[in-house]
Amino acid sequence: MTILVTGASGSIGRHVVDQLLQAGARVRALTRNPTAANLPDGVEVVQGDLARPETLPSAFENVERMFLIPVPATAAEVVELAKKAGVRRVVVLSSVSAPYEEMYQPGGQYFLLVERAVEGAGVEWTHVRPVGLMLSSLFWAESIRAERVVRAPYGNAGYPHVHEADVAEVATASLLDDGHVGKRYTVTGPEAITQVEQVRAISAAIGRDIRFEELTPEQARRLWSSFMSVSDIDVELMVLEESVKKPTKVRRTFEQVTGHSGRTYAQWTADHAQDFR
Repeated sequence: MTILVTGASGSIGRHVVDQLLQAGARVRALTRNPTAANLPDGVEVVQGDLARPETLPSAFENVERMFLIPVPATAAEVVELAKKAGVRRVVVLSSVSAPYEEMYQPGGQYFLLVERAVEGAGVEWTHVRPVGLMLSSLFWAESIRAERVVRAPYGNAGYPHVHEADVAEVATASLLDDGHVGKRYTVTGPEAITQVEQVRAISAAIGRDIRFEELTPEQARRLWSSFMSVSDIDVELMVLEESVKKPTKVRRTFEQVTGHSGRTYAQWTADHAQDFR
């Protein structure tokens, strides 16, 4: 059985590839640029682009299961091509925001469109919905390297971000084992920690003092407006404000799926310390 991993050179896809290999699976990795993918020996690397479905038919040959990253514009066509080629199971990298996109982004759904395309195709499916990735802290990397400072609103917002390797582990289990078909897995980290605590953890990991500078919501709007839409900023500020009042609930999904505890934020900072130096 061959398993196709799309987005194989990405932060989560790379872990899925590694974990499938460790489990003894036959892995085919889809990437737009195979020469730069730097994937492990034993992986069949093929070129293709989910945004261009015409590049994909050969990648689907003899594939039974697929890890699918979200490209909503072509998801329905991609899944239909995969099904016709013999793909029987699709594990979707989605988001905890998917069920709420109709409420907050009417007419502009992203993850929900992909989920629905897969469900409508008549294949086995599992949706993996991380609440938010610890990788989002890399947004602070430039200011930490340059100034040893993090500027953000709502420093006491508690949120259980999840390690990218843990998201991959749930996806890998869903690809390999039959007990996860038809499940929508909300995946969190093992603890809800505040932004101030995150900065302390990064400081400990790199051995340098980092200052947290709390912004007002309006200051944050100005800072983020060059790279985020108004609606995205509104949602981000709303989530942070709510997370001060009541930290987002830690789910035990990862433990239930894998049988062991998830990776902590301290472990993530140790894994990524070099990014902040």
